[in-house]
Amino acid sequence: MQLTKETVIAKANAACKDTLMETLNIEIVDYGHDFLVARMPVNSKVYQPDGILHGGATVALAESVGSFASHVFIDTEKFFVRGIEITANHLKSVKDGYVYARATFLHKGKTTQLLDIKVTDDANNLISVCKLTTISLPKKQ
Repeated sequence: MQLTKETVIAKANAACKDTLMETLNIEIVDYGHDFLVARMPVNSKVYQPDGILHGGATVALAESVGSFASHVFIDTEKFFVRGIEITANHLKSVKDGYVYARATFLHKGKTTQLLDIKVTDDANNLISVCKLTTISLPKKQ
C-alpha cells in the first residue's frame, strides 16, 4: 500500500497524543520517500536556565523524528522500532521561532537503521547534527 504524504503526517501526529512529543509541541510537517521532517517551537517550555534552546529538547526532537522515520519505513504489522543510540553535536543557539529536524537514512537494514538528523532554525541555519541508531524487532505472535 502506497502511503500518501498527508496520511503519514496525520497518523504520526495522531500518535503523539499524551506523549513527550505533545508536551514539547513536536509535530511532523513533511514526508518524502526517503525523509521525514518535524518541528518544535522554541519557547520557555524548552529553554535551559539562560533562555536558549535546551540541548536535551533538541535531542528529544531528533530522536522523535528519527524513530518515526524508522517506523514509517518498516512493516509495523510484524516489527516494532526502538532507538538504541543517539549522538548530538550542538553548533548554534536558538532563542525563539521553530527548530526543524530532518531525518534521512544513512543505512536502512532489516534489523538496524542509522539516521542522519539535521536540526535547523527558521533561517535554515544548522543548529545541531544528530545520528540515531534504531532497531526493528519482531512482534511476538
